[in-house]
Amino acid sequence: MDKYFPVIGLEIHVELKTKSKMFCSCKNDSQEKRPNVNICPICLGYPGTLPTINEEALKKVLKVGKALNCQIPKVSFFERKNYFYPDLPKGYQISQYQAPLCINGYLEVENSKLKKIRIRRIHLEEDTARLLHEKNYSLVDFNRAGIPLMELVTEPDLRSSKEARKFGEKLRTILRYLDVSDADMEKGQMRIEANVSLSEIGDPKKLGTKVEIKNLNSFKEVERAIEFEIKRQKEILSSGKKVFQETRGWDDIHGITFSQREKEEAHDYRYFPEPDLPPLDLEEFLSKIILALPELPDQKSQRYQREFFISKKEAEILVKDKEASDFFEKAISELELWMKDENLPQDQKARLYQIAFHLILSDIKGILGSKKIDFQKMRLTPENFAELIILLWEGKVSIKVAKELLERMIIHGGDPSQIIESEKLTQVVRIEEIEKVVKEVLLENPKAVKDYKEGKTQSIHFLFGKAMGKTKGKLNPQILKEILEKELKKL
Repeated sequence: MDKYFPVIGLEIHVELKTKSKMFCSCKNDSQEKRPNVNICPICLGYPGTLPTINEEALKKVLKVGKALNCQIPKVSFFERKNYFYPDLPKGYQISQYQAPLCINGYLEVENSKLKKIRIRRIHLEEDTARLLHEKNYSLVDFNRAGIPLMELVTEPDLRSSKEARKFGEKLRTILRYLDVSDADMEKGQMRIEANVSLSEIGDPKKLGTKVEIKNLNSFKEVERAIEFEIKRQKEILSSGKKVFQETRGWDDIHGITFSQREKEEAHDYRYFPEPDLPPLDLEEFLSKIILALPELPDQKSQRYQREFFISKKEAEILVKDKEASDFFEKAISELELWMKDENLPQDQKARLYQIAFHLILSDIKGILGSKKIDFQKMRLTPENFAELIILLWEGKVSIKVAKELLERMIIHGGDPSQIIESEKLTQVVRIEEIEKVVKEVLLENPKAVKDYKEGKTQSIHFLFGKAMGKTKGKLNPQILKEILEKELKKL
């Protein structure tokens, strides 16, 4: 039995999606490959320059705060965080410490049960530049310097690496729904740092020594790094030694953390109010922010379960991908117009919703992944997708042909009815035509027929596949199955 349990808190940095940087009018584009093109005297920290606050960035952080159940103080202000590093052009960072924009929030994550993870603070600051390390020297690219950066700090409420991963994944989904950031970890738009310590099971109030793991750039690595650090600290404590408070890096190749430096405390940064920026009166923003909040993932999941008769698990999978769920809703809107005309009963509507759900999650997303394109760039429209589902429902096209059409329409577009008509892909339902194909298949595959007669009933699947292959999947599967069984019994 373990003597210790992990205590984990997260610090998450998110680059905000704004037109300009935090305190100047330079373009906000952290992915710019040409070095030092989006720069000016303000973001380079020239003497005598004056910053101005990016209102768009301010509103985005407040929007996140309201979505995460935070309290919004009446007044907030910026401060100077003083430290020296080559990627910090001014020699200090304009940040917030005493009066953050958002405090005392929470986000619920589901592990074995729903758990409330408290959020201590969310504040706004400017990003640093980027260092490019060569063999014998380093270069500085200032394009990223001054980009609006949101920092969210949780309380140490997480108890496992899986909980930490789920918190990060859910937060990223919310950020995308709010359209405050793309939060692409591979591009550095969302960076996670984990504070890990161990407490004794018999004395849970006594916290262990905290170790910070810096700049984790994928949810998989968040989980791996925390798991390693828990194991490392257990081994140290079990041997009678002490864990030192420090900042550690993560080596994803070798799967280990490594010491970088002693962990700084707040007083080390000598925070003091930024003299060039006024205090912020937040009350004037709040009413507009609350009205602008969209439907969030948890709310959408509950609505999907209620309106579209899909399970909780299915709804949660769908709403995680905002583009997929938006496409699903647009297609459903088209389907519902047709359902209304057809006066379909509830159980048939539920089946149509299921068809749409599974085709999007399994087939469309699979094709998009293999072709390395996203929902916004594919040429399949929700209207044409809904039409294809109706054709499938009415038996005018087989599921095999429908899936082939999906790939074609995703890449090239097109109306499914026109493609089916022009290429003669309509599903064969006439019994005489299917009987003819079945008899040909039985004659061509005497061994499979013999196996079936000897009790190897699985051979019917082989014969079914041969019939489908002969007609490029155009036979109605239900009618084909019935005719195959009837003809085999005759033999």
